[in-house]
Amino acid sequence: MKRHAERRRSAKRATRDARRKTAPKKTRAVKPILEGPALVRATAKAAASLKTLIEEPALLVEEALKEAEQIGMLLGEPDEEDDPEPHDSEEDESFLRERQAGSRPRSRPSPGIVKGPAESAASAAESPGAAADAEGASAGATHLFPRNLKTAYPVAVRAEGIWIHDSAGRKYLDGCGGAVVCSIGHGVAEIAEVMTRQAKRLAFAHSSQFITREAAGLAERVAALAPGDMKKTGRVYLVSGGSEAIETALKLARQYHVETGHPGKSKIIARWQSYHGSTMGALSVTGNVARRELYAPMFAPMPHIPPCYCYRCPYGLKYPSCGIACIEELETAIHQEGPESVAAFLAEPIVGATLGAVPAVDGYWKRAREICTKHNVLLIADEVMTGVGRTGRNFAVDHWDVVPDMIVVGKGLSGGYAPLGAVIARDFIPEALERGRGYFEHGFTYSANPLSAAVGIAVLDYVRKNRLIARAARMGKVLGEKLLALRRHRIVGDVRGLGMMWGIEMVKDRKSREPFPASLRASRRLYEHSLGEGLLIYPGSGTREGQDGDHVIVAPPFTITPAEMDDLVARLDRALAKLEKSLRS
Repeated sequence: MKRHAERRRSAKRATRDARRKTAPKKTRAVKPILEGPALVRATAKAAASLKTLIEEPALLVEEALKEAEQIGMLLGEPDEEDDPEPHDSEEDESFLRERQAGSRPRSRPSPGIVKGPAESAASAAESPGAAADAEGASAGATHLFPRNLKTAYPVAVRAEGIWIHDSAGRKYLDGCGGAVVCSIGHGVAEIAEVMTRQAKRLAFAHSSQFITREAAGLAERVAALAPGDMKKTGRVYLVSGGSEAIETALKLARQYHVETGHPGKSKIIARWQSYHGSTMGALSVTGNVARRELYAPMFAPMPHIPPCYCYRCPYGLKYPSCGIACIEELETAIHQEGPESVAAFLAEPIVGATLGAVPAVDGYWKRAREICTKHNVLLIADEVMTGVGRTGRNFAVDHWDVVPDMIVVGKGLSGGYAPLGAVIARDFIPEALERGRGYFEHGFTYSANPLSAAVGIAVLDYVRKNRLIARAARMGKVLGEKLLALRRHRIVGDVRGLGMMWGIEMVKDRKSREPFPASLRASRRLYEHSLGEGLLIYPGSGTREGQDGDHVIVAPPFTITPAEMDDLVARLDRALAKLEKSLRS
């Protein structure tokens, strides 16, 4: 019986072996190294760098090991309880070490916008542009509330110098610094190091409870850049951005007049075709018709006068024979409103987003200073875009040797490395508050926060060390000359600007200066053509009286090289040619 059973077992083994030899081999499913939440995190991070890793196979093994080590699970180790969050601080330090060593930084999209396996496989066959669109669409399906709900944005994953890279492997020449923000370039390692050290030492202290060395140090550096008596006795109020800074200046102007016995002074005169921010107070003084329209019923109306815009002079006059009629309108408005009711005059020395880098003419700001002093009206310069070197001077008002009562600063103060803004006030303003109720009836949670202040110090030190303001003046002239050459395109009506901030206005007819109909979306289409060329520019519309007209702003980081500048202009040249052709068809 035993021998019979043994023969049966032997026969079964022989039959099984024969089947294995003759049967087609099944594709064995590759089991993941990691499982559960750990797998999601590891594969998400690896997917973002897939293109690079395929090109550099040796890096694939190193990357996989790093990811596994960070999550705490290696191949062959027993399962452990998943770490609920990756160790961000360790990852950041590793990233900094890699950047300092000159190695390639890893590109990782947020887990919330990583495609699933099916999406990734499908999009692999698409063009880079289509992949970017698909990635943008997937981003819109997450919990993020994007700025435009109908736009499929590319997903930015890293940046260095003047280049921004997206998750589809495309790179873009940053020809506008975002919204005229990035002045020192992207990915400066020493700024990131300061940020890391400060976050470990002191990230937050509320301004109602403490002052910090970082906030005091930044105030000293900002005042040192300011003109006239501001340099020695000016006071600096720190906030988290341009809109907050404008709100601060408006409220400070109001409280100053109340403390000095003029409680009727509450009106701020501003200009049409201006932009001062998106908060309610800032929007009430903004002269951008489209941005105001939806919210106009919600804020107090403020008086506005025409802008200084010679290309489309509202009076049909020519400078200088015009006598700068547009600034004389300020005194007329003060009399119409009543000098006892006007607290301040607010203006951009170079009009940014709404008009496209339009500088004031010589004499405009000096006359504004005279009128404001005569009527006890504070003069406020909105230098959110132009401050800290963008025009080749510390502040744009320095081009005309004018000292305003307040200067509002933003974007370039941190160069895009942290949310930061400031108001520089001449000393008599805070002194009036000190003699009155003793405090400023105002504040934000993150006012004067030490982390942003430390970043601001580091950025200003970097600007000074590398003489970037002088560079902006020098390279800005070169940029302007190259952009002027684009007038060979018939749709380019005007090229204007100062330093590293230039605008191009497009027209249907150069002789009559007739703009394109708003329905053609000319500036937006130029942006899209530029994006196709791998170039970022800053488009705007409503240039003529807020109704029609198109322009773009070109404002790259101050660190752009001559070769990169040639590249920028060549890409823009091709984009203009494409737009010109599409408008004719």
